[in-house]
Amino acid sequence: MSGSSLSAVIGRHPSSDGVTQMGGTIRHKRKCRDISFLVIFIAFCIAMIVNSSFGFNQGNPLRLTHGLDYKGNVCGDKFAYHGLGELELRYWQNPNQVYQSGLKGSQFKLANARSICLLDCPIPSDDSLDWVCDYPEGEISLSMTDWINRKYDYFEFLTPEMRNSSLQLQGPCYPVIFPSVNVYWSCQFIARASNSSLKLWQQMGGVNIYEDIVIDKSIHKLINSHSAVLKRYMADIGKAWPVLIVCGGILPLFLSVVWLLMIRHFVAAMPWITVVLFNVLIISVTMFYYLKAGWMGNDVISPIIGEHDPYINVSGRELTHLRTATIVMTFIMSVAILTSIAIVRRILMATSVLKVAAKVIGEVQVLIIFPLIPYCILAVFYMFWISAALHLLSTGQIVQNDCNSNCCTYDLVAKRVNCDRCCGYSIHYTPHIRVAILFHLFGCYWATQFFRACSSTVIAGSVASYYWAHGETSPEIPSLTVFSSMKRLMHYSLGSVALGSLIVSFVESIRFLLESIRRKLKVDSYEPDNCLGKAAYHSSQCFLRCIEWIMKSANRNAYIMIAIGGKSFFVASSIATELIMNNVLKIGRLNVIGDVILFLGKLCVSLSSVVFAFLMLDTHMYKSSHDKISSPLLPVTVCWALGYIVASLFFAVVEMSIDTIVLSYCQDSEEHQGTAHYAPPLLIETLSDQNEVQRLTQAPQ
Repeated sequence: MSGSSLSAVIGRHPSSDGVTQMGGTIRHKRKCRDISFLVIFIAFCIAMIVNSSFGFNQGNPLRLTHGLDYKGNVCGDKFAYHGLGELELRYWQNPNQVYQSGLKGSQFKLANARSICLLDCPIPSDDSLDWVCDYPEGEISLSMTDWINRKYDYFEFLTPEMRNSSLQLQGPCYPVIFPSVNVYWSCQFIARASNSSLKLWQQMGGVNIYEDIVIDKSIHKLINSHSAVLKRYMADIGKAWPVLIVCGGILPLFLSVVWLLMIRHFVAAMPWITVVLFNVLIISVTMFYYLKAGWMGNDVISPIIGEHDPYINVSGRELTHLRTATIVMTFIMSVAILTSIAIVRRILMATSVLKVAAKVIGEVQVLIIFPLIPYCILAVFYMFWISAALHLLSTGQIVQNDCNSNCCTYDLVAKRVNCDRCCGYSIHYTPHIRVAILFHLFGCYWATQFFRACSSTVIAGSVASYYWAHGETSPEIPSLTVFSSMKRLMHYSLGSVALGSLIVSFVESIRFLLESIRRKLKVDSYEPDNCLGKAAYHSSQCFLRCIEWIMKSANRNAYIMIAIGGKSFFVASSIATELIMNNVLKIGRLNVIGDVILFLGKLCVSLSSVVFAFLMLDTHMYKSSHDKISSPLLPVTVCWALGYIVASLFFAVVEMSIDTIVLSYCQDSEEHQGTAHYAPPLLIETLSDQNEVQRLTQAPQ
């Protein structure tokens, strides 16, 4: 590539009178680029707000964990029915209906079994027969508070007709025969009937009550269904919001700033510190997984909420998922440790690379605090997005099921046994909800990529201003280069950034959809039946990952050229690609090991977030109270992701500094026959070692 081909973009730029200006590259006249994609992005944001408002209007996060009662109310919802605000537990009143729903081939579903919202799960008495009666209404002149204080029992107030109906298991009162325990806000029956209660029931002339393990398995199957587990995982995010704020937001912010300051003042030691700290953290995180999986110590997660008898043993699907994650984490830990050992010999090269960024940060010190701006924007966005996501996932219409089962119940208001409207209630989801959720997920990824790209472009513009002014404060280069770079981005390049972030989001979404299809085929036991098919199958996955990595790398360099020259995205990408191809050996040798150290630094920050998330989730509030989470798996994963995003915002200062300096240095060298004319004295001092100069300016023979 000739030096003149990019002279209008990088390096010197002639003014209108033909006189070459210093810093003219950054100050030359620009135009708004890719404006149509900025309009698309704005329209997409408006659509996300409309989509989220639908969730806020129609959703109720309580539906993710709490069940419905026989009136269609959500347990624990104070707006659904008077007095239900503190009644969070779903209890199935008729044990025979629970038994029938668990029989193989039975047409009766547990969703149609009569359930009620209670404060705690009933336990049979040793010397009397306890009852759980319907909500007081009609002739039962009790308040909800009195009903709760009486342990839901007003059998003594029933008329002879009501008592006879109750003995037929048709209500309004039902006997407490089986002990139950709170498992994820549903009362799990223990198939161990109370002999004294059952004997008293039989003496009163009650119908036969079936005793079988089926009554246990029926509820257990419902609680551990895939949809119920998924809803609990999402509810965990809502309950653990303080953990997300502290461990996913505040902690990584503090650690990232500390890391940048240490890079500034202790650059020679940072690669070693990063590698050692990474190994310590990944081992610590793996040990936490072993503790929660029950393979080490006695801190295994339990699906039971609150105190219970030690002989009761209930398992949950969440424990299986956590143990699978523990095995995966063990493999990742082993590979990570071996990889970190392998790069020890290259750490000296990483030190020389990081010196370049340290020099720039030292001169343009505002870069250290600039990421606070995109950090605050993303923090507000994520709080809104997560809240909207929880409401979208809990949207739906509560309707009564259409069942043909014989489930007659006594109606206190009508004063008779009613067999017409006795089916249970369920939440019906309309088809467009799934589309709304996918749209919401894509919006999160695009917005994240957009704000990160804006941050990278501002940093690149600041560093480029520093480089092309000989590393000095030239009259043509404003002293506050960061704010000047922000101004140029806002005025001219938001459309280009929107386009670049859209391309990355689109490629990643395609890969996600193909991966989902692959998993579906795997579930359906589809596997290529020959070596060629298997090779093509796995090669396609590798190809998609390579495409994703190339797109992200190309975008990052395109943002640098956008910041420097103000070109459109595709033009800037073409210029950056041409420049990289002509200097691939120089750039590759300089950047690869430095990128590895920076990646390990991001992982150190995010893994620290995971460690503290485990510690916070191990407190009493999240283990045995109203805010108990079903599993730490998803909250710590979200904290890891948020920590990595925050670290990426701050570490982009170092990444973009290195990349911008390298691209500018290579182009400067090409334009001036191998001599970097604009390289600032501080950069020359850093690269004064003959081996480093040779690495940058010469390809191996």
